[in-house]
This record gives sequence, C-alpha cells and structure tokens, in this order.
Amino acid sequence: MKAQILKSFGGPEAFELQDVAMPVPQAGQVLVRVHATSINPLDYQVRRGDYPDYVPLPAITGHDVSGVVESVGPGVTSFVPGDEVWYTPQIFDGDGSYAEYHVASEKIIGKKPASLSHLEAASLTLVGGTAWEALVVRAGLRVGESILIHGGAGGVGHVAIQLAKAIGAKVFTTVREDNFEFAQSLGADVLIDYTKEDYVDAILRETDGNGVDVIFDTIGGNTLAKSADALAQLGRVVSIVDIAQPQNLIEAWGKNASYHFVFTRQNRGKLDELSTLIERGQLRPHVGAVYSLADIPLAHARLENPDNGLRGKVVIAVDPSAHPASADS
Repeated sequence: MKAQILKSFGGPEAFELQDVAMPVPQAGQVLVRVHATSINPLDYQVRRGDYPDYVPLPAITGHDVSGVVESVGPGVTSFVPGDEVWYTPQIFDGDGSYAEYHVASEKIIGKKPASLSHLEAASLTLVGGTAWEALVVRAGLRVGESILIHGGAGGVGHVAIQLAKAIGAKVFTTVREDNFEFAQSLGADVLIDYTKEDYVDAILRETDGNGVDVIFDTIGGNTLAKSADALAQLGRVVSIVDIAQPQNLIEAWGKNASYHFVFTRQNRGKLDELSTLIERGQLRPHVGAVYSLADIPLAHARLENPDNGLRGKVVIAVDPSAHPASADS
C-alpha cells in the first residue's frame, strides 16, 4: 500500500510517499481501507517535532479515518467487511491514517453517518470528538448559558459553534470580518472581529459587564491568558492548546473559575453522540480544501500558514475513486 512516511522531524518536505506492507488485523482489530483523512494542527505539531518522545521515526502519522472495512480479526463482533466507518486512530500509539489502509481496535471505531461523504466524515472525527469532550464533558455547557468560542471559522471552532447551539447556549465567537457570514450560518449569535477589537472589551460590552459562562480556547498564548477577564462568576475555561507561558490566575481565583485542558481521548461513544446530532441536522462539517495523499506536504504547508484563508478543515482524498466530485484546491 501507499503511505506518507515521516522520515525526520522538520518541515512539510520531511514526508516521503512510499510503498509499505499492508497491516494485518489481530484479535479485536479491524482493517479499514482509508477513503479520506484530514489535516489538524496536531499533525503539523507532530511533524515538526513537538512530541519527539512519543513518535518513533520513521512513522506513519495522521489522526482521522473515514473508510470501509476490508477485513476483521478474531473476536470482532461489531463490524463486517463492507461497513462504512469513521474514527480517530489512537494518538501516539501505532501507525496513523496517512495511508491507504489502517488497522484499529473495534472499540474506537464508529459507523459512519450515512448522510456524510467520506471527505466530510474524515474532517470531523478528531475535531468533533475534541469539541464534544471540551464543551460537554469538561465545561458541562448547559441550556441558556453563554459561551465564547475563539477561532469560530477554524476546524474545531466551526464544529464547536454548532455543538453549543445544539445544546441551547448563546454563542459568541472571534473571527475576522470576512468570516462573519460563515460563522452566522453555523449559528453564532455575536461576532467579534479580533483584528479590530479586544475580545474582552467586546464581551463585557455585550454582557453588561457580566462576562460569559464558558470560554473555549483554540488559540492559546495571550488569548488564553486574558480569558479570565471575560469570564462570569463560576465560569469555566477549556483550552485545547499547549500552555506556552505562565498563567496569571488571580482574576480566575476571584471569580471561582475552573480551568480544563483537553487532549482528546478516543472512544466510540463520542462518535455516536455526534452521529445523533448529524442525523438531526444540527451538525455539519465544512470542508475547506481537498488534497491527494501525494500532496499531504502541500496540505500541511497551507494549514500551518496563519494567513491560509481557510474555513473549516483541510481534507485528504486517500482513495480518489471514492470521491469522484472532489478536486485539489
């Protein structure tokens, strides 16, 4: 099978497309023909060497799969060949999804929602699971509460807006003005152009000085550092970004705030919950660009560029025959 091999840590050129042996499913495992995968910030962080102790080289990386079951190992009862499935491979535990085939435990695999294409499904497994864990499991977002979602036009952010609206929250989000219409189409109630206005000032103005109940941080840095200033009493901050600097938590302490840091875990349950929202028409991923398996280096370079002009996710059509209408963009 073809696979993109990460030979060394570094830039996008560190990948090399090679022929490698197809994996064989063991007891409790499923072999999947990968129709699509996608690119996440975690992917380029791994590639550039942010987690060298967890990624022995050479490696097949990648963290999203949508495809079709090719075969199953002994003891598998949930799937049969021909089933359409989606999942996030175990992070830092075995090969990833930048390949034509992938093997995984049946415990982390879900049935792909029938209404989603493989490209759409592959765009959602990691970011959808992350948003679910952040908003539902950690923040405990409730009906009638308010939430600020940083980066609402991004891969995780555009899913989080829809999830928050499905829960019944009032959604504030930071996006550039040219993404206002996109964010509104997802359900955002209040839009803040972070290039023109400090988000803390905007939140305090829009909430009569009370702040929001939950802040979901997908940006990090100074954005996370100032979050407590825009938080309501008993508010919660959830971040999916590495802490790169010390945090001053005096303001958070005064508001009885709680902070949560999410490195998402893999399980079928979150995928099933997302499937329910998709079936109800409350969640739809947005594919911003499509590349081929051979062009993964180009896809990495584009996502890593802060001025990439993307909305939603960068997706990889691993099996071109499964996506007759797709094209590189």
